Amino acid sequence: MTEQGHLAEFLQARRSRLRPEDVGLRTYGERRRVPGLRREELAMLAGISAPYYTRLEQGQSRNASREVLDAVANALRLDDSERAHLHTLARTPRSGARRARTPAERVTPATRALLAAVADTPALVVGRRSDVLAWNPPGHALFAGHLDPDGPDDPRRRPNMARLVFLDAHTRELYADWPAKARAVVGNLRLTAGRYPDDPQLTALVGELTVRSREFAALWADHRVLACDVADYGMRHPLVGALTVTQQTLQSPQGNGPALVVATAAPGSASARALSLLAHATAPRPRRDAQPRRDAESRTV
Repeated sequence: MTEQGHLAEFLQARRSRLRPEDVGLRTYGERRRVPGLRREELAMLAGISAPYYTRLEQGQSRNASREVLDAVANALRLDDSERAHLHTLARTPRSGARRARTPAERVTPATRALLAAVADTPALVVGRRSDVLAWNPPGHALFAGHLDPDGPDDPRRRPNMARLVFLDAHTRELYADWPAKARAVVGNLRLTAGRYPDDPQLTALVGELTVRSREFAALWADHRVLACDVADYGMRHPLVGALTVTQQTLQSPQGNGPALVVATAAPGSASARALSLLAHATAPRPRRDAQPRRDAESRTV
């Protein structure tokens, strides 16, 4: 799929969801051949010509101004995430233009220090394709305790949260409202695909999930986008039982590096106690021979 195709599919999908009555247009009972608004109706609402909107939707106009894109976004009733996604798709370079290479992902020492500083809070470092690049013990135990804790250290075995949500039975059971989690994962991948249209690994991931999961394929075709900044999820954890966590994704100011994902619970709640229990259960244990050795040393002084 070309970048023009991504823009066309997004605009068509959003236009098809708006009915004339949603925007105050009268149809006089006429028979309509397409779902949602027609192109000329959307153009009228945006205050632009129908031929110009048609060229924009078909990817033939790559120099739309911010004002025009905002007018289209208003006509389509896009939210903030969808509006930003539209701007991203519209400014994608033409095919053949020189593009910046997709940056490699790595966990910096500063990020590892931050991960260690929240040792009692479940936390993951997640890449743009939802690969788990690192996690602390509570993060591993909460989100993927059935997997090898050293998995993120090996690129060949690195867990991927999108694969887990759609293809892993343990993760599906973990989320009480699995459909909400699935929509969030796909919506976030849509945003990433808009920012990195030439990432071959992302394209391969989407292709794999589309083939292996009908649910993913249906959600991907819907073209909804969703910024997963803060969300509450009910979980059914095999070790600590039912709990509700607030999942926060903390991104670098530049927005192009790995994100830190932390899970917290309301202070004093049963969920907070469950997270404390999980942190205690996964805390590193001191070596059994440490104390006797210190006692022996004190006797020789």
